[in-house]
Parts: sequence; structure tokens; C-alpha cells
Amino acid sequence: MSLITPGDRQGIFVREAEAETLGGAHSTVRLFADSSTTGGALSAQRVTLTGGADGAAPHHHTTASELFFVLDGRLQALAGDDVVTADKGDFLVVPAGMPHAFAAEPGADADVLIVITPGVERFEYFRLLDRVRKGTADIQEVLDSQERFDNFFLESPAWKRARAPR
Repeated sequence: MSLITPGDRQGIFVREAEAETLGGAHSTVRLFADSSTTGGALSAQRVTLTGGADGAAPHHHTTASELFFVLDGRLQALAGDDVVTADKGDFLVVPAGMPHAFAAEPGADADVLIVITPGVERFEYFRLLDRVRKGTADIQEVLDSQERFDNFFLESPAWKRARAPR
């Protein structure tokens, strides 16, 4: 990874090809910059979802806002009690405390840049999710880590309705 630390006052530069990449057939996460890399300013990752794949289940953050910029495709997102569909070039910000979730629209792909600010150390969270996907960690570990990663899961009837098979 090509990183320039914040103390260097030259910025942070990460080549996509050098970013750590996690995921499987229908969901890929590229880890660009974590809070410790940006001096706490932000955390950034790129999520690519195919074939209507789920991204994140309904949750909220107590201290951070989350920005979604759709690079390509169609992203279905929960923001509070509203479910919206964002297309290429669309921008969504979910403030701290607001329930949110995201997925590729059913039958579609979505490629999205996600920025969390202020930064939260999230790379270990994504690595944990990847271990759950591979069967080397248990979902209970994710539930037990909610406070550590400021990622609190919740129920959302609106999201459940939007994601129900038709």
C-alpha cells in the first residue's frame, strides 16, 4: 500500500491495485484509508456489489456520519425510515445516529465509495466480516464488537419490506 502519513503533510495516496481487498463472489470491499492513517479525519473504502447483493444490514453509528457516492450501478439505501435508490453519480450522507443499510438494487450491481467521518477504525471490522464469510469466525464476534466499531445493529421494517423477494 502506498501511504503518506498525515504527519508528512503531503496527503494520502492509495492505488486501487494496492488496496487490501476482501470479499467473495458478490461483494468486494477495498480498504483505502482507516482512521489511524488519516489522523482521525475519516475512513474510506470502496464496496462493489453484484446481482442485487446485500451490503450492510440496518445499523447506526453513534459518533460518525457515513457518506455514499455511487460510482456505478444502482444502490438501494435505508436512511432513517426511507428507502431510496441511488444511481451513478448520486450522493447520500447519513448523519450519526440515523439507521441505515445498503445493498445493490435487486437484480442490479452497485459500486460505491463509502467515507465515514470522523474516522473510525473500521478495517478490522471488515476483516472480521470476511472471516465470518469464510467460516473462520462466528457472527457472535460481530455482535460482540458493536461498541468497539461504533456499529450498532437494529431492526428496520422499512428495509425488510424493501429487500423482500417479489
